[in-house]
Amino acid sequence: MNRILKIHLLLLLLFTAASPTRAVIKDDSQSILRKTAAEIRRETLLAPNGPAGRPLPLVSHWNMGSHGKGWTPQYQVELLNQGHHILPWFGWPRGNPDSKEDSAKRFYDYYDTLITICHELSLPISFRGTQWEAMLVRREYRNLPEDTCPAVITPTGEVLPRISPFGPIDPWRDPAKEFVDTPAMKKIQQMYPNPPLVLFVSNNEAPDLRWHQVHQSKRYLDKYGKGRTDEFKRKVVAEGWMKRYTVMFHAMREALIGDTWKKNVRFVGYGAFGPSHFGRWSEWKEYSLITDQWTSPNWHIWDGGSPSYYTHNWCPNRDHWVWSTQVQSMNWIFQLEEAFSVNPDFWWEVSLWDGNGGGWTPDKGYIPELLPKSKACQYLKDNQTYTPDRFEGWAQFGIWLLRPRVIREFRASTVPLEPWRPFFNRLLAIVDRVYEHKTLEDFWRRGRLVSNTAHSHPYQSNIPKKYSEQNRWFALDTNLDPPRPWTLKTNIPVFSIAFVTGKEPKRRWLLYAHSPLENRNSVKISIPRFGVVTIDTPREGTFYTIDEQTRKITHVLSPKQSRLKSSN
Repeated sequence: MNRILKIHLLLLLLFTAASPTRAVIKDDSQSILRKTAAEIRRETLLAPNGPAGRPLPLVSHWNMGSHGKGWTPQYQVELLNQGHHILPWFGWPRGNPDSKEDSAKRFYDYYDTLITICHELSLPISFRGTQWEAMLVRREYRNLPEDTCPAVITPTGEVLPRISPFGPIDPWRDPAKEFVDTPAMKKIQQMYPNPPLVLFVSNNEAPDLRWHQVHQSKRYLDKYGKGRTDEFKRKVVAEGWMKRYTVMFHAMREALIGDTWKKNVRFVGYGAFGPSHFGRWSEWKEYSLITDQWTSPNWHIWDGGSPSYYTHNWCPNRDHWVWSTQVQSMNWIFQLEEAFSVNPDFWWEVSLWDGNGGGWTPDKGYIPELLPKSKACQYLKDNQTYTPDRFEGWAQFGIWLLRPRVIREFRASTVPLEPWRPFFNRLLAIVDRVYEHKTLEDFWRRGRLVSNTAHSHPYQSNIPKKYSEQNRWFALDTNLDPPRPWTLKTNIPVFSIAFVTGKEPKRRWLLYAHSPLENRNSVKISIPRFGVVTIDTPREGTFYTIDEQTRKITHVLSPKQSRLKSSN
């Protein structure tokens, strides 16, 4: 059967099928699929801080489903049909799909259905890329003459397999030909010529020269010499990256074949944001490019960033300690204001991972050999449990604290969906309930995050004077808080934050709280400029509204929360 006939039959199925696992596009404009698509499109096209308020969130993923058992395009079709608010995601198109029959089959089997649906519904799309610039340290580039080699060259003439912020700029145009000016990428553009938004999401982990390693660069020493300050080193390294990434992104944009794609593509980098570890220990600046001019150069480089709300498995952080994603990511609040001041259209999303890898799945229990690779095993060793409830409370705290446009979950490329479906369902529920509940939507769009000025953020090491008075602490006081001062391993029984709308004496607050280790009853939480409220705080988290005039505290119900929950 030729491809044109296949597409014809596919579209016929799209418009007539009744199975919930197939795409269903009915003439009724209020159908679930069309309504959801319209909401997705509307939110992706809103300005970050426009008259409509903050855009509502979407769910996306790093797992491309390319191995056929993960978060596949076919699974995304099911999610759209069920009314879930996702930003469709694809693996990067490579090679020439029409070079031979089996290549064409793999290409169309993977892309055809979801791309067709996205085209029909005018949905935004995203593509997970590699670190495109990493190709510049392949052997053929390291063997180039010094004046054309983009890799690091040491004072003794050794060529290191790391990209340099001081090397020639011209080679940075080459990734455009390698990754964009290809038959596969052109085919995708022909299949969907007019997307309202395209995200090219980079893994952004190319081996590079760090600012504290500039003494390894002959080019740096030839230009600037020895004895420069750390501030100077961070500044010139950042400026070098600004010039080179700008050239690469421009070349990749120009390699696209359609004006709509050129106009609507955005380059988003994993980790392309400021330091969440700001102030955590005395040497934190070694892993930062902070200067007096910026907290991070990333919003001068990228169209958007996807920093990691990760409970990493390789370090001893926990979701119930001061050393936690909940506490660290509070540092991003003031940095986000800086990013928007530089680029008002900066695409703000967050990557999320619970630290479980190495083949561990929730059905396996404690496996000592997987301790370095599974955060859940570390919890189990501490006689704790790891459930979808715990995951939901932790994820929901970060999503509401940060209010990103997209929450992009990470699971490794070979991880199957099924063992993690109950957890991913919770992520879908967190996002969908913002659309379903008017109170949550209003506070998401227009609520002001409440600072807890009674305390400073616990990360206070080597803070630049410029930021010494910056509000960075948003966790509310509770009667269960341990005595201060806190260490990195101090246990925090309940995490809570609040948002406020209106002005005194007609203010309203939205309170969110979760208890990572166990459900807790009658927890007293202090709301700044209101007083103390007493609520129950389950592991999966809970919302309450508070009315200043009536002093009434109301539990916010979510119909989908109970509908989507799976057994713990």
